[in-house]
Amino acid sequence: MGFFGKILEKLGFGGAAAAAPTPQPSAAAPASASSAAPPAPAAKPIAIVDVVAQLEQRAAANPQKLNWRTSIVDLLKLLDIDSSLAARKELAAELHCPSDLMGDSAKMNLWLHKSVLAQIAANGGNVPKELLD
Repeated sequence: MGFFGKILEKLGFGGAAAAAPTPQPSAAAPASASSAAPPAPAAKPIAIVDVVAQLEQRAAANPQKLNWRTSIVDLLKLLDIDSSLAARKELAAELHCPSDLMGDSAKMNLWLHKSVLAQIAANGGNVPKELLD
């Protein structure tokens, strides 16, 4: 599992990600036409995860004042994931951060925060539009 996979797992996307490989084997077996029931559950894994509620709840319970809406470091801390510079560089490389941003941690962090939120939204998380602009 990649670094971003850990983020999705912490937010409760693990069930949807685990269900993705399952339809492939059932789709590879078209011989049984009467097994039309398995494809119906395959369409079901797309569930909206209430990311905002989860993160706000975690922030309220955390003794530190963490602002996940603006900081990738705070977002990772709320999810109990390594937020060190090395870990953030690993995540940035996984998400294909432009190389010119990798040398400037502030620029990389801004790019990384927006990219992580965009990827969470693309995977079914409810991320406010103002955080995606």
